[in-house]
Amino acid sequence: MNKKDGFWVVIPAAGVGKRMLVDHPKQYLQLESLTVIEHTLSKFSQHEKVSGIVVVISQGDEYWSSLNLDLDVPLFIAEGGVERCHSVLNGLKCLNDKAQASDWVMVHDAARPCLHTDDINKLIHELWSHPVGGLLGLPVADTLKFCDANRSVKKTVNRDGLWRALTPQMFRYQVLLDALSNAITHPETITDDASAMELAGFEPLMIEGRWDNIKITHPQDISQAQIILQAQRG
Repeated sequence: MNKKDGFWVVIPAAGVGKRMLVDHPKQYLQLESLTVIEHTLSKFSQHEKVSGIVVVISQGDEYWSSLNLDLDVPLFIAEGGVERCHSVLNGLKCLNDKAQASDWVMVHDAARPCLHTDDINKLIHELWSHPVGGLLGLPVADTLKFCDANRSVKKTVNRDGLWRALTPQMFRYQVLLDALSNAITHPETITDDASAMELAGFEPLMIEGRWDNIKITHPQDISQAQIILQAQRG
């Protein structure tokens, strides 16, 4: 297998990251010598099986053009949508004349810069012959509480069988395109690509990923990501 085997990457990067309490989107925050999204892109660009990457950015993005990117694979740009699911769908449509129906697509959050190559390899290895596809995740370890609107605890939730969904999430191109196209017209909220596949009647495979695949969501996550990247370099 090589770069032409049909593994594409879609990175939705049109969000604004309001919880970060900063004046620009979290994917453009500085993390060591690069921005968060540059770290994310490098993880896929350097992978031997990736055929190309689509980055989905908002129409008024004033930061993307300032990046000095030097990637090892073709890079394509798509315009962001109202919600994440619309952005991913736009990214998939950008591959209409490039990807085959049976090609694999990995959708990954721009704000997960600590993705390890081992997780990409594990995802590809375990899903290569799977009929549906799947996603990285982590079993829930903490005790879960269900609260009302006033944060009063109503009950303890059984955590057996519960997993935290991570990214990448990897599915066949045409199947994911169809699932997302149908899902955005559905009243249920589509929070990730696997939920669109579930809505279409499929059962994605959950694959246990690494704990350090964190998502930059709050200001303190930047310092944690820096520690993780240093540790990954040994």
